[in-house]
Amino acid sequence: MKRKSLITGGCGFIGSHLVDELINQEHEVVVVDDLSSESNEKFYVNERAKYHKVSIEDYEKLKELKCFEGIDFVFHLAAESRIQPTLEKPQKACYTNFYGTCNILQLSRENNVKRVIYSGTSSAYGLKNKIPLTEDMPRDCLNPYSVTKVAAEDLCKMYYTLWGLETVTLRYFNVFGERQPVKGQYAPVVGIFLRQNKKGEPLTIVGDGKQRRDFTYVNDVVRANIKAAICSKKEILGQIINIGTGTSSSIINLAKLVSENHKHLPERLGESRETLADISRAKSLLDWEPTVTVEEWMLKELDK
Repeated sequence: MKRKSLITGGCGFIGSHLVDELINQEHEVVVVDDLSSESNEKFYVNERAKYHKVSIEDYEKLKELKCFEGIDFVFHLAAESRIQPTLEKPQKACYTNFYGTCNILQLSRENNVKRVIYSGTSSAYGLKNKIPLTEDMPRDCLNPYSVTKVAAEDLCKMYYTLWGLETVTLRYFNVFGERQPVKGQYAPVVGIFLRQNKKGEPLTIVGDGKQRRDFTYVNDVVRANIKAAICSKKEILGQIINIGTGTSSSIINLAKLVSENHKHLPERLGESRETLADISRAKSLLDWEPTVTVEEWMLKELDK
C-alpha cells in the first residue's frame, strides 16, 4: 500500500524538491500552498501530486477540503520564512508561523496522521550561544521570525507529549541549491550572488562580509525529512534535530568565488554573526550526513 504524504509549502524551494523525491519513492503526495511567497520568482508543480491552493491560516477551509484524510506523514514547510520582512510585519509572522502551525497540528491530530515533520530554523540560537550549536542550548530569538518559528516548535512538542501526535522538528541551517529564491534583497545570499553575477551587477555584501554561515544543500535537507518520517527510533519523537553540515563559510569568500565586483551594504538588525551546527544528533538518530558543500555546488553552477 502506498504511503500518503502531505507537504505544506510544497510549491516552494525546499518543498518542491521534497514533493519530487517522495513521488520518486512512490508516495501519494498532497500539497497545500497559497503561493504567497514574495521571494519566489516561480512556483513548482509536479503533475503527479495533488494541489490545494489554500493558506495554512484557514483552518475551516483546510478541514472542508479534507486534504488530511488518509495522510501518513505531514511535512510542514509553509511559513513566513525571511527574517527582514517579519520585522516589517510581525503580526503576519505570528499568524502564519504560530497559528498556522497549530492548524496543521490540530488537523493532523484529528485525522490520525502518523507523524508531522516540522521545518524549524537555526535562528533559534541567536547571538549568545557559542558555536558549534547544539539542540539543548538556550534560545536567543532576535526577531519575529525566530520567535514565531520557535514558538511553533513548542506546539509540536506539546502535541506529542499531551496528545501523542508524533512530531519531529528539524532545525535547518542556511539551505541552498536548485530553485532557491533569487527575487528581492532578502532572498538567500547564494541565490542573490548568482543572480547578480548573471546580470553583470556588483555582488551586494551585507556589512563586512566576514559573517560565517553553515550552508546546507537542499537535497540533503530533503533526505533528512524523509529519514525523520520513517525513523523507528522513539528517541526522535518530540525532539529537535539540527540539519546542517558542521562547517561554515564566510560570505566574503563565497562572493570571491563568483566575482571580484562587490559593494557593501549596511549591517542588518537581528542577524547572528556565525552559525555552525553540531550534527551529532542527526548522525546518531537519523543516520544522516551532508553530502554537498556550498563551494563545490557554486563552482558547478558557475561552469554551466
